Amino acid sequence: MRNEAKIHIIRMDKTVQEIQDLDIAQQHGPAKKKGDLFAIAMEEVRKYFQPRDGQTQYVSCMFLDAHWDKKAGTVRGHAALGGGDETVKLAIFGSHCLQSYPAHLEEVVPAFTDCTRTDTNFVANDCNESGSNWEAVNIGIGAHLHETGHLLGCPHQESGIMLRDYVRLNRTFTTREPYSTRTKQAGQRLCLPKDECAWHRLDALRFRYHTCFRLPTDVVSPHLDPSIQVWTVDGAVLATAATGVAWIEIFPEGDDVCHHWIEYADRDGNGPRQISLTEQSIRDRLPDDKKKRKLKIDLFSCSGTKHTIQDFSQLGSKESRVKLPDGRPGFKSSKLGFSQMQGSQPQESIFAIAWKSKEQMLRIKIYHGASLDGIEFCYEDGRSELFGKRGGKEGGSVFALDTRMGETILGFYVRAGAWIDGIQILTSAGRKSEVYGNATGGSG
Repeated sequence: MRNEAKIHIIRMDKTVQEIQDLDIAQQHGPAKKKGDLFAIAMEEVRKYFQPRDGQTQYVSCMFLDAHWDKKAGTVRGHAALGGGDETVKLAIFGSHCLQSYPAHLEEVVPAFTDCTRTDTNFVANDCNESGSNWEAVNIGIGAHLHETGHLLGCPHQESGIMLRDYVRLNRTFTTREPYSTRTKQAGQRLCLPKDECAWHRLDALRFRYHTCFRLPTDVVSPHLDPSIQVWTVDGAVLATAATGVAWIEIFPEGDDVCHHWIEYADRDGNGPRQISLTEQSIRDRLPDDKKKRKLKIDLFSCSGTKHTIQDFSQLGSKESRVKLPDGRPGFKSSKLGFSQMQGSQPQESIFAIAWKSKEQMLRIKIYHGASLDGIEFCYEDGRSELFGKRGGKEGGSVFALDTRMGETILGFYVRAGAWIDGIQILTSAGRKSEVYGNATGGSG
């Protein structure tokens, strides 16, 4: 049944003593390996589910061997972390608040109104915010839900569960609130909707387009390109997405969380395939003290894909504009990769053959191994232009254009991090090459 959660009990190859080692306890100050519990959980989840290529597993875990150590003043076998990679998205938490949780629906209200004081001779007062049973429910369920938000792709927000508003989680389930040991005050006499803990609007937008929340009525075409392309034109920046642009997030320099955003999708979740952005229109949405700051923009498509513009001003600035040798205006792209591979050198190129002699391009040779070494563009008169260098796979890989159909290069999908990991060629005929290099390295 779809209305029942599926729970798996995974037996690890670690002993209880290894799991409860203080050196890997996240809340233990002197611990030197605070991230190891996440690595242990990730290894066991991979072995248990054995995810296949292209199949992402979303798993929220609880270590059932978490234990409050009064002498050490910390919870053993516990860490609150969320993240993962393309195959496993993972959240982990401990079981040290489990004694306060409701066991079934009828216990929800009693659990959130139980004022029994926390006895630290036996159980933890997590973060000193769990001084009673009902507060322990808030912290335990709420903090675990916070990490589950991370595994679903949510960053920290200005409010809601992805901040720390889950200390008020009880207000969603009860009309009154008991005395709080956290605030040392009587609770709300009447819990209204405005006082409740909630997901931030940006979290809700992420969930709307997330694979895990897809509905049978949602129409998702597997043939549409999920990526977002950004183009610079005079006075504006165009963003295009075949699946539609859903929303953008605006980050003035100094903002760690998003306070300003623009939504484009309609009530049915469909977004425009093209939007136009100007620097002035974006700055007009900011308060006066942020209007002159450097701007970072995150764009999200209706397929859940994100594209980041690190410096919006730089994208449309005079520095990014160039004059081509034939006098036409052109634009420089932003830098790809961080050039941290040994021997890396910056390189810019204007294809002289394409604008001067109008020779037809026949094929592209891609030189690659575990990363991208170079690309060579080959023309019908036998000449070619090389960007980068010839290395990696001997002879490179060849991608031929269908010249009879007038096929041309439309763009590239690039994966980059410390260097250029991989590249995919997109054509005017709707074709895509394979990702040459490392298809999972860096970010796209």
